[in-house]
Amino acid sequence: MNSDLNQASGEPAAGPDPELVVGIDAGGTRTRAVLAGATDGRLLGEGAAGPGNALTVPPAQLTEHLAEAVAGAVPEGVRGRVVAVGGGFAGATGVDEGDPGRLNALTALTAALRRLGISADSIAVSSDIEAAFASAPGTPADGLALVAGTGAVAMRITDRRCTATVDGDGWLLGDDGSGFWIGREAVRAALRMADGRGGATVLAEAVGRALGLPAECLPGVGSGGRDEGAGAGSATPVASDWSRVGREAYRMHLLPVVMAQPPTRLARLAPLVAEAAREKDPVALRILDEAVDQLTHTIRALEPRPGEPVVATGGLLGPDGPLTAPLTARLQTLGLTLDWVADGCTGAVALARLLV
Repeated sequence: MNSDLNQASGEPAAGPDPELVVGIDAGGTRTRAVLAGATDGRLLGEGAAGPGNALTVPPAQLTEHLAEAVAGAVPEGVRGRVVAVGGGFAGATGVDEGDPGRLNALTALTAALRRLGISADSIAVSSDIEAAFASAPGTPADGLALVAGTGAVAMRITDRRCTATVDGDGWLLGDDGSGFWIGREAVRAALRMADGRGGATVLAEAVGRALGLPAECLPGVGSGGRDEGAGAGSATPVASDWSRVGREAYRMHLLPVVMAQPPTRLARLAPLVAEAAREKDPVALRILDEAVDQLTHTIRALEPRPGEPVVATGGLLGPDGPLTAPLTARLQTLGLTLDWVADGCTGAVALARLLV
């Protein structure tokens, strides 16, 4: 709990706002709730719990996670002062109020608040992307939102609601330029080096090690075959020095490991591509360049107008994200600037305060 709440009484430590609001960011891996003053928006407390995707988490479990997160943020002694609750939910991405994700989220949130004795006058449910967009400075009402993490999706936001969506179609059909997409391209590049269809790349060894393949089947192991001319600080395996026996063993071990895991787990290989790109590996550089192309095409499909905000979230576009600088440069040619936010909590609070 935040230090702005008195641990003994549960009251705000200083300058108590008579009315309070709760903002919720319910994502695919965790649910986070924050308590804030309705007038000044000052953060007073926070709590967290398990996943909050309104489409994939069973309703009873979603209610439990919401109740746990809100209980951690709002001490029992001040629950009667909560006048508005705003929640941004993964899975609540439909454009109308009848969207199943929005209905599931509202039902679970209402039940969780009732369980905690919070009878807020106003409850609003949005998508986690709408909440993230509202987290940008000034709480913008209109513009473009871009998410690039495990998945990738872009939305046009009009009057704080989604009015158009591009991609976000999941690992099988889309999420182009996402962490999953980058990780999958890393595995594809490794397999192509192994079977002779692709060029040499350090990704083959990096992917093999990350997936726990036996050392003896990795490229360059025991052969001493390295290409020191691939770039400063790089040591790219030479494809011709990787024996056919080694290549076949690599494929034999790699494919079952990949197929046995959920496809989106490939996203964890994306940092390997970023690291290889920093070492000037040409294959890794090409993958990241293509990822930026994909995200640029996604934004262009929303027919952006020069000067309107593009609010981004997700690890690929954070302050140290591998796609941040190149995508920022691409968008500048369209008259657009990228504004990154960490999550939707700030936006959820802002949306709740608008209800007061």
